[in-house]
Amino acid sequence: MGGLWDYASERCFHFFPCLSDPARRSALCLRAALVALHLIYVGVLFLFDGDLIDKTRRQPWYTALYLLLFVATLAQYFLTACSSPGYVLDAMKVANERDALFRKATMTSKQPASSKNGSFVVTMEGNQVGRNLLGSNATSWTKLVLEMYPPGSSARSYTCTYCNVVQVSLKLLGKFVKLVVTNSYFLSWHLAILQPPRAKHCNDCDKCVLQFDHHCLWLGTCIGQANHCRFWWYICEETALCLWTCMLYITYLKINISKAWWIDVIMIALLVTLSISLIFLVLLLLFHSYLVLTNQTTYELVRRRRISYLRGIPERVYPFSKGTCRNLSNFCCDWSGLYKLEPLPTAQELEEKAKPYTCIDVLCCRCCC
Repeated sequence: MGGLWDYASERCFHFFPCLSDPARRSALCLRAALVALHLIYVGVLFLFDGDLIDKTRRQPWYTALYLLLFVATLAQYFLTACSSPGYVLDAMKVANERDALFRKATMTSKQPASSKNGSFVVTMEGNQVGRNLLGSNATSWTKLVLEMYPPGSSARSYTCTYCNVVQVSLKLLGKFVKLVVTNSYFLSWHLAILQPPRAKHCNDCDKCVLQFDHHCLWLGTCIGQANHCRFWWYICEETALCLWTCMLYITYLKINISKAWWIDVIMIALLVTLSISLIFLVLLLLFHSYLVLTNQTTYELVRRRRISYLRGIPERVYPFSKGTCRNLSNFCCDWSGLYKLEPLPTAQELEEKAKPYTCIDVLCCRCCC
């Protein structure tokens, strides 16, 4: 029996290579289970509820709208599950490619591009090592990320210790990185992935994600900057579908509560589990709506005291918030680019956000602008 099972598994992995990966196999199983649950709840309803069938014949638009919401919810689920959350590596590639194209176009037109020359002094752990990154030679991503942190920031605050994929030898390093240690150069230097503010390494995906929110097991992917809006719309559609289905179950039980006891038991059990799911979905929708309006992420809210750039900020202050209306507009309507990097707020901006609201501020809609 064991040999037959091993042979069947081997043939299955041969035709479906994605199933050989335990993580992807688990994600596929969860997706299949979620689709099966949707089909069971809707299928049982149409199987036992004869009044719903009659209503469909009299008012086909009602059932058509319900089925349209059902299909749209599943489509939004798969769209969110298959979308990228916004990986740091992808953003770094795009930034460097744009910089390379810009430099190539500049050299072709023989028009020297204006560059910002400057040095960034970074405090390393242990011995303090002065590191000068000349703006004219460093990569576009390096300049972009380092400009988002205040001078004197610790290297731990903007590097990922898990993504040590960039290695620069002394031959390339000596052109733009000077390490001053007793007037000598290190033989080699390993550069980790430079993380912009609000990025975090996901252990499940093994990648750094921009504006990391959380890793969703049901979706099998991270929720980050690029797919947080899709995730919010999926929760919204799922909540509406769950509420509508609960109403249909309650309507059935009111009319047919005493016809067949075993059917009533099935319908009541499904209604109870559906009601629990509805409560969870409503709370999740309200929670993420609050995050959107304040421009926060789940990770920043839960781990606020452990994140270096949020540790000294009062809890009632939202450092990245630009006002309720602008936060909502940027979240839903900003299609200027896939990757939007936010620098750390200055001390003056934090002091301004920490001021208590007055009656004049309320009348002027300070919280919205």
